[in-house]
Amino acid sequence: MTQVEAGSRVHAAASAAGAPRTGTVYPVLFAMSFCHLLNDMMQALVPAIYPILKETYQLDFTRIGLITLTYQMTACLFQPAVGLYTDHRPRPYSLAFGMGFTLVGLLAASAAGSYPLLLASVALIGCGSAIFHPEASRVARMASGGRFGLAQSIFQVGGNAGSALGPLMAALVILPGGQKSVAWFAAAALLAALVLARIGNWYALALADRASRPTRARADPALPRRTVIVAICVLVSLSFAKGFYVSSITSYFQFYLIETFHVDVSTAQKLLFLFAASVAGGTFLGGPLGDRFGRRAILWFSMLGALPFSLALPYASLPMTIVLVMLVGVVIASTFSVIVVYAQELMPGKTGLVAGIFFGLSFGVSGIGAAVLGHVADVTSIGAVYRICSYLPLIGLLVVFLPDLRSVERRS
Repeated sequence: MTQVEAGSRVHAAASAAGAPRTGTVYPVLFAMSFCHLLNDMMQALVPAIYPILKETYQLDFTRIGLITLTYQMTACLFQPAVGLYTDHRPRPYSLAFGMGFTLVGLLAASAAGSYPLLLASVALIGCGSAIFHPEASRVARMASGGRFGLAQSIFQVGGNAGSALGPLMAALVILPGGQKSVAWFAAAALLAALVLARIGNWYALALADRASRPTRARADPALPRRTVIVAICVLVSLSFAKGFYVSSITSYFQFYLIETFHVDVSTAQKLLFLFAASVAGGTFLGGPLGDRFGRRAILWFSMLGALPFSLALPYASLPMTIVLVMLVGVVIASTFSVIVVYAQELMPGKTGLVAGIFFGLSFGVSGIGAAVLGHVADVTSIGAVYRICSYLPLIGLLVVFLPDLRSVERRS
């Protein structure tokens, strides 16, 4: 077989598999979104069962925060390294391999009989996330057909939907069945691994298809190095504020509802689901709106737009608390897809590294936030946590230092 014939066969196979030659490859995007849903649903089970773990192991809020810190820091530390490595050496089947860590971690968490074993099991789940997110974000960008914000939102909304389902699944399955029932969710990890293996086939063909085409020089925005560094620092600050605030809800909102409004654990978990569902909705809106109106404008809206609702939340009645926390979720969650795509445009050719940094940062900030806020709750009160966090959206004022990439592209 000649080299030309081999190239033609690769081209045909890639096209048949939906490789991203021209348009947006929606089957791949929706498959990745579904796997992201399963991945983040399994992750969300951990904070969702904190009330059970608190009673079983007689934990204070600080030790609960350390569980989140252990999980989030393993995910945080490994993700940039995974992204940097796969930028140079893409591994199409690493997605399915990483899901194996999550599967083992879930089985270990269901059988853990001590606090140290529980920490080890959540660390395994964190390693699974560290492998999944950078490569999954790269696949979403490859399948975008140039609609990067839309593709990132479709991918990310699956994760947020999974985070929303986690507390609901905990209320329906784990609360009645106890800690051992966590093992049932290993089936979701197995399903995700099978789907990701098929995605790996598409990914391998897409890489071969890309290699068979002549490379074209990319016209990058003409931005000075200092401008890029300042912009990345601003994006990190916005991620910090968003992650810290969301961590205060996902880790401690159940306890706030139970202590302040005397609801039962099942009701608190269902109300946490409403917050997570609103975060999923906001995430989906952020990317397409960023494509349409500019990412800088959406960052202005998503950070400062959440401020009135966050400031009112600690002083509201139960019905108004539910409304406000959902409004905060919708508005502030629209930042993440926009931040990731904006950073990828600032650092072209480093898709995996950027995804690893910002997904890792999201996990790391959430873990640190959970540990710090747990200590604050122990020494003050759970209500003080929300009074302190209500000012975090003010960090959105830093958006003034971000360049408008659309105007830069028009000038270049």
